Amino acid sequence: MKSLFTLILSLLIINPTLSQKQAFTIADLYKIKTVENPTFSPDGKKIAFTVKEDTLEKGKSNTEVYVMNADGSGIKKLTDNPAADTKPHWSPDGKSLLFISTRKDGSQAWLVPAEGGEAKQLTSFAMEVDNLDWAPGGKHIVFSTMVFPKCGADNDCNKKNEDGLTNGPIQAHIADRLLYRHWTSWKDGKRAHTFVYNLEKQTYLDLTPGDFDWPSFSTGGGGFVFSPDGAELCVTSNHDVDEASTTNKDLWIVPTSGGMPKNITAENKAFDGEPEYSPDGKYIAFKIQTIPTFEADRFRLALYDRKSGATIVLTDAFDNWVDNFHWSPDSRSIYFTGQVKGNVPIFTIDIKTKKIVEVVSAKTIDAFDVTPDGKAIVFVRRSVGEPREVWRVDANGKNLKRLTFFNKEVEEAVDIRPAEELWIQSPTGKKIHTFIVKPHNFDPKKKYPLILNVHGGPQSQWADAFRGDWQVYPGSGYIVAFPNPHGSTGYGQAFTNAISKDWNGKVYQDVMAVADSLANLSFVDKDRMGAMGWSYGGYMMMWLEGHTDRFKAIACMMGVYNLTAMYGATEELWFPEWDLGGTPWTSDLYQKLAPNHYVKNFKTPCLVITGQRDYRVPYTQSLEFFTGLQKMGVPSRLIVFKNDGHWPSAVKSMPLYYNAHLDWFHKYLGGDPAPYDMTKMVRNRVFDLKQ
Repeated sequence: MKSLFTLILSLLIINPTLSQKQAFTIADLYKIKTVENPTFSPDGKKIAFTVKEDTLEKGKSNTEVYVMNADGSGIKKLTDNPAADTKPHWSPDGKSLLFISTRKDGSQAWLVPAEGGEAKQLTSFAMEVDNLDWAPGGKHIVFSTMVFPKCGADNDCNKKNEDGLTNGPIQAHIADRLLYRHWTSWKDGKRAHTFVYNLEKQTYLDLTPGDFDWPSFSTGGGGFVFSPDGAELCVTSNHDVDEASTTNKDLWIVPTSGGMPKNITAENKAFDGEPEYSPDGKYIAFKIQTIPTFEADRFRLALYDRKSGATIVLTDAFDNWVDNFHWSPDSRSIYFTGQVKGNVPIFTIDIKTKKIVEVVSAKTIDAFDVTPDGKAIVFVRRSVGEPREVWRVDANGKNLKRLTFFNKEVEEAVDIRPAEELWIQSPTGKKIHTFIVKPHNFDPKKKYPLILNVHGGPQSQWADAFRGDWQVYPGSGYIVAFPNPHGSTGYGQAFTNAISKDWNGKVYQDVMAVADSLANLSFVDKDRMGAMGWSYGGYMMMWLEGHTDRFKAIACMMGVYNLTAMYGATEELWFPEWDLGGTPWTSDLYQKLAPNHYVKNFKTPCLVITGQRDYRVPYTQSLEFFTGLQKMGVPSRLIVFKNDGHWPSAVKSMPLYYNAHLDWFHKYLGGDPAPYDMTKMVRNRVFDLKQ
């Protein structure tokens, strides 16, 4: 007994990180609940939010609406239905919550009492409902949806045209101009319009008619908002003729009583969007870019003075991107999140002095809201070692408190690994910020295989934020490394700009410098290093394939390979035209930077993954790459998700994605043996190699 105790004690001394928790698996990832969208009630006493749960075995997920007291007590599940219930919005009187549900007639607007009870369907619009909110006064709601412009609010007309496209004798897409498809959908003559629905009369009014998208597509949301008095709607729209080659979105004022829309940002030919009226009605805050056609220009915070018509940029002194923002209740300042060195803190800015103060830094803050009295902030935060949960903090940054514990059971049972940070010197003259996550039961005396992951964008950042691949691979015995090379956001706009027209230069040097540095760590096995990347990260994998044999295995997802072919098939042409210096017939960068010219050098075993409905980086790019690998006799595997776009379904496709990576890296980096039949896994939905 004494010898056993001594052995256990010695193991703990030798390996202080030895965990009593179980290693993180793919199955554990799908036990994690995603907590989102915290919003204070009008009186500040309640918080509404949503929780998404996955069912790995069925390949399904579901989202429900919850409410709790402002201190985190009294959590109540307001909706409980097999259909998804999302995007809750408090009614002006605080007595009910508006939300989107797929229970009936596709995505529609529903209403549920804030104290609990049966939900009631409000809309039954033929083309379904997307974004929505309350109009001031609570007698109307506003939402956006795709319609045929000639039909507007005519339900029968929209339904008839939609049926003709989908169920008629001829199944074809027809286009007369560019941007005929986007992300995973074909336009087919449809446009996004914004509607007002009268709750009493049950009638629809199209506030934004015509052959334009009102609001324009935006991954950031925030496309429309009512003025506090309800007299007007501010909506984001792009009226340029060549929509595929411009980032020029503008703010338009639409009178709710009727009249012509007015463009209030026409002078700026770059992006203006995500408007938000000040509570006193004097200003409209919005996000602005100043360089036309450059989608990765710095997002600044600006003000439109409704009386004078002047626009003032507030955050010129903040040399990073502004993300989400909310007004303070007194209209004197604005709270915003910003990307800074792998973190996303909350700041506040005084609109008169432009003084910026950091309120709270809590790794990655995804969404937040401010109490109606301005005394507290509620937000969703995560870090590499912590899943999303709701937190609260005083407006001065004090008294930080976690309010929800939906993932407590998993956190207590499973070893969710935190990140460590390194700053690695590059030949480019910069130190490259790099996150590393060490494996379960890490022993510094051992050597481990390492996977280096290059992010996409390319103008984005790896943040200290919970992600599946930051846990699944360490749970299977790998060190994972996530560098932020040139082109990353959060390190000043000059650093972000440096990747444009230089995809294969400084970034390649940064990535190789990080690989060399990590190879010298005592616990890294330099002979068992792999690399992976998605989108632009996939491009870098293709470039590595033709330029180095440093890595023993590569995994390339949704990568850009033949740049000329990519230009001819992608949708948002402003991106390659800026980042590659023009069109293929005006810029030689399409040839100089293209990985497809180096097929003769291919030798590293490579896994290739793509989505058949990826219109951003068409899946044929991956097919071409795979063909080159096969013709060169390089061990390679191709996986095509036939129903997915640039981002595969989280619960239907990503389990296979993770397993395919583990199978590949186990085989070529000398990890656990992997006698698994991937075809059988796809057919039988066996999604965890450890089961």
